[in-house]
Formats: sequence, structure tokens, C-alpha cells
Amino acid sequence: MVVFAGILLLVNAAYNVIVWPRFWTRVAQDPRARDEQGRATKFLTVHAVLISIALLIAAVSAVVGVLVLTAG
Repeated sequence: MVVFAGILLLVNAAYNVIVWPRFWTRVAQDPRARDEQGRATKFLTVHAVLISIALLIAAVSAVVGVLVLTAG
């Protein structure tokens, strides 16, 4: 069960690292991301925060996954 948990954490990390940067590209190119003066809108800011948190969780998942797999 411990090995399964470690692998699951690594899969979670990999998925997030693959998916969120691609999503960020789409958000940044969205017309709602910037106003007429080129300033970031709340749409862009909220998505930047959410994606940053998801990538932070991915990093923590990767570290914990490696620790779990190497502890045994």
C-alpha cells in the first residue's frame, strides 16, 4: 500500500506538471486576460494564483512520493 501511495503521488505530480503549463498558455492568450491598456485582469490573476498553487502541490507531491518510495 505504501508503494502504491508513492506511485500515486508521483503520477499526480507528473499530471499537474504536464497539464497546468499548457492551460496557462491558453489563459494568457485569452482576450479576457488583459484590458485595453494591456494590464492583467482579475481573470488572469485568479488563474495565475490557481495554477501556481496546483504546481506547488505537484512539487510537494513529487518530493513526498520520492521520500515514500525511498524510505522502504
